[in-house]
Amino acid sequence: MMRYLRDTEENLPPNLTIGGKATNLFRLKKLGLRVPSFLVLPVETLEIMFSENSAESDINRIVFEISRDFGDARFFAVRSSAADEDGADFSFAGQFETFLYVPATDLKSKIRAVWDSAFSDRVKTYQQHHQLLGPAGIAVIIQEMLDPEVAGVAFGVNPVNGNVDEKLISAVYGLGEGLVSGELNADHFTLKNGNVYAEIVEKTEAVTFSNAASGGTIKIAVAEDKQNAPTLSDDQIREIGQMLDQLQKEFGAPQDIEFAFQNGQLYLLQTRPVTTLKKQFNTTGHYILWDNSNIIESYPGVTTPLTFSFISKSYETAYKLFSAYLGVSDAVIRQNERVFSNTLGFLNGRVYYNLRTWYHMLAMLPGYSINARFMEKMMGVKERFDIPESYQLSKGRAWWRIVKMAGNMYLRWKSLPRKRREFMELLNQTITEYKAIDYDSKTAYELMQLYLNFEKTLLDEWKAPLLNDFFAMIWFGMLQKQCEKYAGAENRNIHNDLLCGSSDIISVEPVHRSIRLASQISENPGLKALFTNKNEAEIWAELIENKHIDFVSIKKEIDRYIADFGERCVGELKLETVSYTQDPTAFIRILKSYVETGITSAQISGSRELEIRQKAEQEINRALKGGILQKLKFRRTLNKARELVSARENLRYERTRAFGIVRQLFSYIGKKFAADGIIAYERDIFFLTKEEIFAYLDGTSVTQEIRGLIMLRKNEFEKNQAAGPLSERFATYGAPYHDNDFFSTDRIERPEGGLKGIGCSPGRVRGKVRVVLNAHEIASLNGDILVTISTDPGWVTLFPGALGIIVERGSLLSHSAIVSREMGKPCIVGVTGLLKTLKTGDEIEMDGSSGIINIIES
Repeated sequence: MMRYLRDTEENLPPNLTIGGKATNLFRLKKLGLRVPSFLVLPVETLEIMFSENSAESDINRIVFEISRDFGDARFFAVRSSAADEDGADFSFAGQFETFLYVPATDLKSKIRAVWDSAFSDRVKTYQQHHQLLGPAGIAVIIQEMLDPEVAGVAFGVNPVNGNVDEKLISAVYGLGEGLVSGELNADHFTLKNGNVYAEIVEKTEAVTFSNAASGGTIKIAVAEDKQNAPTLSDDQIREIGQMLDQLQKEFGAPQDIEFAFQNGQLYLLQTRPVTTLKKQFNTTGHYILWDNSNIIESYPGVTTPLTFSFISKSYETAYKLFSAYLGVSDAVIRQNERVFSNTLGFLNGRVYYNLRTWYHMLAMLPGYSINARFMEKMMGVKERFDIPESYQLSKGRAWWRIVKMAGNMYLRWKSLPRKRREFMELLNQTITEYKAIDYDSKTAYELMQLYLNFEKTLLDEWKAPLLNDFFAMIWFGMLQKQCEKYAGAENRNIHNDLLCGSSDIISVEPVHRSIRLASQISENPGLKALFTNKNEAEIWAELIENKHIDFVSIKKEIDRYIADFGERCVGELKLETVSYTQDPTAFIRILKSYVETGITSAQISGSRELEIRQKAEQEINRALKGGILQKLKFRRTLNKARELVSARENLRYERTRAFGIVRQLFSYIGKKFAADGIIAYERDIFFLTKEEIFAYLDGTSVTQEIRGLIMLRKNEFEKNQAAGPLSERFATYGAPYHDNDFFSTDRIERPEGGLKGIGCSPGRVRGKVRVVLNAHEIASLNGDILVTISTDPGWVTLFPGALGIIVERGSLLSHSAIVSREMGKPCIVGVTGLLKTLKTGDEIEMDGSSGIINIIES
């Protein structure tokens, strides 16, 4: 049945689709606001009208009824009303057809034209861009046409700056069509706290009724005395403001309206929520400061839920243990479980430190009650947060705790070498046992039990690395301070130079080993031809199948490398990463790049870093002159700093090996789940949390349909990747995921002048920039300067081909800094705004000592 809805309808039929714009008009009518008379043709009616079986007489009848219902009205506006139109997110502004001053004789053709516009190419493009489903059709509004003196649009909130205390009103003479289309200049009025602020422009033309029988609009000249006069009086502006307040209260959000004044009376033509609003973020509620300047090195880019659920629990356990070492009582640790469980945040799929919880952990330490400012400076905390009363100790109790802690830490310091050895023995034994397990023969439940045993045996016994990190920070700081005292300001980074050439750091061993392999390959014509002419998959297949002694020999060397360093790869601490152990062709690709670019062992012989080290030692010896005690004290500090920094980097690699076992266990659980049809693909396992996987196996899962959950997570993952990196440091208020700006740069400290970072490996070079966001993008840098956001140990394969390394995030003890020093490559880290300033192809000069980067103008 073909029917339409009059504006006098009390209750709208639920089985008819009329779209957002028409629904809003009915609400406005019920509010008693002045709206021109209208009626609505629902989608269902129009489908019948324009179907192949519809009789022309039926269409003519309903159009006649429509024109009769308007009484004496001569002209009409014919508009669209789609389901998504005028919504909170998408307005569809200008996408559908609109016709003004339509005579009754043209109603049928204009209704059809509006209906057809729902299926136009431009609407399809709009829907595809915003990932919206296409409508099955649209409703059509027919409204009595006004002939206004002034018309315009108004916003219940300033859409330019997001200020909720301002209303923005734009107006022109005649119809608002000239304003909406942008053809005419418009007056702009801002209403704030009852005050009117006007921007009056010269208005030479207006759009109005053509005054012809066929209807339509024309442009006419505006009388001279009106051209520079305001289109609206202050009273009219305040009347519009009162209407906007009423609408916001009714609709629950600021509104974007079209209005008109006819014979001095205000008419409301339509309303919708304000879209494309620049947010003015709420700065009340629970305050958290987030930072990823260091942790991005371990967890770059978007991380999967499984990795975050694993590492967040690991951090909680580690820092509870560490706090206990530093004298925090068991009672305080128990009272603040939530502090320790929230050291990390997961924001748009990226891992961040929650600096609020870090500050609270610092404030738990006994020394904080005695000298809070010194403790904050020592730990690098620049912003204070509220401190719970339960943390605050009397000075007497604090001193007793410090004395007790000092005694305990001295004993731990003395036992650290033994603890490191014991940890290594336990780790090697545990990893050897787990590598010998036939995971294929295990059920998913058995694999879960293996993980829990691994966690209990090893991951909960991470004492030695924690202690080593703590003492490394202390001795490194002492070395830096003594260097400043003795060497002065002439070489501010001499402490970095003194740490070069430590041959006991395992991080550079993969580079030396892989380049030795590449050199062997290059020296053998048959192997060189294979690695030059084939892709990595073909090379690996040939190495497996070819029984020639040269091929067998190099295959054994590659197998040995993967057995030793198969988990040292880009993103090695992310469980979703496919390691060289899992896919050897990824390592073959590295060897292939070295062979093709001619990188040899001679290029990283270590002579340059030894030269840097010896030069720094000579300089510091001259500064110390004849002071024997000074020399002994300094030499002890230097030796301890070298030992601890080397051990820190080596223990990081042991963490990588342990994570490799965890990666393997969950990968096999994914295989079992996929084989049983629980998940679609084995790698979908990484889109579930550890707790969700174990709950599914234990029968405690609150969601049994995990495929749908995985699909949701995968969509979020892709969306987060497309959004790009968040700000290095930003604040949130209230619920972090609601109404906060993760891209704000307000909390980032910007250096004065040009680009400058932390110089951490000496050398001054000049060359072209190569911006690399993913280490898999390229095989070799070919002598360019590597510029990136962050690196992890897996990036080391790119370092040999780099002239220098510049990293936006990081510190003196970050991996890129340590390995660069070992390889004698100039390196600068912690460069604010690096990737916003430099692009591939820029020519720069970098000084790895001062941290200064100069852009060479072409």
